[in-house]
Amino acid sequence: MQHYIAIVEDAGPEAAIGLWFPDLPGCFSAGDTVDEAMENAPQAIALYAEALAKDGRELPPPRTLVELKRDAAFSGDIRDNMIALVAAPHPAVAAE
Repeated sequence: MQHYIAIVEDAGPEAAIGLWFPDLPGCFSAGDTVDEAMENAPQAIALYAEALAKDGRELPPPRTLVELKRDAAFSGDIRDNMIALVAAPHPAVAAE
């Protein structure tokens, strides 16, 4: 099973917790708590995979934390925020 690294951003008590995936541009999850955002995250990946499949594409392979830390576009986000691993749905589940 593939796992994607998610960046978890807490914008304070007046805003939702946001969670996004460096390897999946435009794929995000949110919730009132970190737990809620994490619970919603696999569904966000499934919907993202479904949209890609409609275009004849597949989810890109996830990068490792070391690879993402070396990417200047994400190294600051990784340093300044919590990160989490989110399991990608099995391809058969994502197609449903």
